[in-house]
Amino acid sequence: MHYILLQATADSTATMPGGISPVLSQVLFFGALFAIMYFLMIRPQQKRQKETQRMLDSLQVNDKVLTSSGIYGRVISIKPDKDIVVVEIDDTNKVRVDFQRSAIVAILNLNTENKA
Repeated sequence: MHYILLQATADSTATMPGGISPVLSQVLFFGALFAIMYFLMIRPQQKRQKETQRMLDSLQVNDKVLTSSGIYGRVISIKPDKDIVVVEIDDTNKVRVDFQRSAIVAILNLNTENKA
C-alpha cells in the first residue's frame, strides 16, 4: 500500500524532459495563448475604435457622410452638447434628419476618397 502512495507522489513531482515542471508549462501555455488572443483579436479592435473616434471628431459642416442605416447626406449642423448631427438627405426638398454622432459610419468627401 505504501508503495502505491509513494509512486503516486513521485509521479506528481516529476518534471518534464526539459526540466520544466507541469505547472510551469501550463502557466506558460496559457500566457502564450493570452498573448496570441491579445494580438489577434483585442488590439485590432481597439485600433479600429480609435480610428472611428478620430473620424467622428474630425466631422465638420458640409461633409458628405454615410450613416449606419445606409443613408447618404450632407452635414448641416453639429450639436456637440447633445452629440447630435443634423444631416440633409434631400437637397431639393431640404429634408433634414437628426442622427447621433455614432451613427455616422464614413465621411465621403472627394479629397478623402482620393487618398484611400
